[in-house]
Amino acid sequence: MARHHFVPVLIALCCFAGFLEASPGDADPLYRDCLQQCEKTGCVGKKCFQHCNFSSDGNPVDGPWYLQEPLYLQWKQWDCHGDCRYHCMLSREEERQKLGYKPVKYHGKWPFKRIYGIQEPVSVAFSALNLAVHFHGWVSFFIFVNYKLPFRPNKKTYYEYTGLWNMYAVFALNAWIWSAVFHSRDVDLTEKLDYSSAVALLGYSLILAIIRAFNVTLEAARVMIAAPLIAFVTTHILFLNFYQLDYGWNMKVCVAMGIAQIGLWAIWAGVTRHPSRFKLWVVVIGGALAMLLEIYDFPPYSGLVDAHALWHATTIPLTYLWWSYVRDDSEFRTAILIKKTK
Repeated sequence: MARHHFVPVLIALCCFAGFLEASPGDADPLYRDCLQQCEKTGCVGKKCFQHCNFSSDGNPVDGPWYLQEPLYLQWKQWDCHGDCRYHCMLSREEERQKLGYKPVKYHGKWPFKRIYGIQEPVSVAFSALNLAVHFHGWVSFFIFVNYKLPFRPNKKTYYEYTGLWNMYAVFALNAWIWSAVFHSRDVDLTEKLDYSSAVALLGYSLILAIIRAFNVTLEAARVMIAAPLIAFVTTHILFLNFYQLDYGWNMKVCVAMGIAQIGLWAIWAGVTRHPSRFKLWVVVIGGALAMLLEIYDFPPYSGLVDAHALWHATTIPLTYLWWSYVRDDSEFRTAILIKKTK
């Protein structure tokens, strides 16, 4: 969720990476038998789970009130059903591996190995790195514009898009925070927050792309451009959260907004012959190529690294390059406006 300016391609992928419940592993009779047995006994083989002695609110099923599940375990929301699913999946995959079979998906996901209760540790790590690179890019842009470039006589920056990029950074940081949370623990709430954050970032990025590509500087014109898109994106997010989390419809919305941005940035960079157009093209083309990692879905290597995790890894250098372009653009526009005032 989520899972960016190569945003067009990359966030669009976050938007439609929905997980279906029906998967080959779910239909495996041995897996289903293991699951039923575990939920009755609280054990898979010789391994038994503390969660199966507690209700969903952390209180003991049979015992005094003070024997509550520790808070550090409650926050992960791993209940008996979740632990049974996970360990039955691991047990079944070990059996399948011995027979020479390839891994299959269970409940819409590949069989990942948890680390300290984190579902997809590598994706979480790369999401955190993306968050850090975005923060670094934002801070470097803020310092560059406010401390290294000259100001107007009214003490405002010459660069007309400073506020818009600051808002973009807030949306991007929020999206990557919830991407990390969602990959840590996939529940209904974290899934909706990840998707909503990704859609919000994608929608705002489209507004920013239109305003920058057409060099819209008048506040009234910016409002006219932003208002209908904000209304649409807000309605779409409300639809996903309170009516139906429709993965197919969400995919269409995200891809449409993503393609619009790709076209705007790529054509604009060529037509204007921006001095940093090659950075922009690398980001857009790199993002498009990274999309292949999502199309070529494969089981996680050693139960940890899958195509989605690698896709998150590719966004890290692209994010760094993107903020480099933003700094270059601020310097470029500042130089033009200073010449006009002389």
